[in-house]
Amino acid sequence: MKQTQQPSNAFIAASWFALLTGVTAYIIGLWNAEMQLNEKGYYFTVLMFGLFSAISVQKAVRDQLEGIPVTNLYYGIAWFTTVLSIVLLTVGLWNATLTKSEKGFYAISFTLSIFAAIAVQKNTRDSRAAFSDDSKSHTPDAAAFSRNEPF
Repeated sequence: MKQTQQPSNAFIAASWFALLTGVTAYIIGLWNAEMQLNEKGYYFTVLMFGLFSAISVQKAVRDQLEGIPVTNLYYGIAWFTTVLSIVLLTVGLWNATLTKSEKGFYAISFTLSIFAAIAVQKNTRDSRAAFSDDSKSHTPDAAAFSRNEPF
């Protein structure tokens, strides 16, 4: 089995910092925006939808690379919903009565949040894989369990 290298603490911290910065900035921007509550809800939902979708794409792609079965339906839905979240944000901002700088702010904080969510999910998976690889070297093999051998 291929040994997974654990991401550095600096990269893990930078990923979490980028995610928290992007999401916090986006939410503070919504909080302070002079728009109706339903508009704020729309933009908040698009952010949450985009974060979940991007993480799903990253997981599906990584599963396929590692030989873990992923149905074509799930893989397609993950990509479709990620693209859909970007389209929904773009259409919403295009038609919004916001200044160009506000539109740019939401687009950039959304992009930062999506990218950082993918990095955080990757780091989490790599850290768990490295941990499970280490733990496998310290535990008895499955054959010993099936033969009821003491460990």
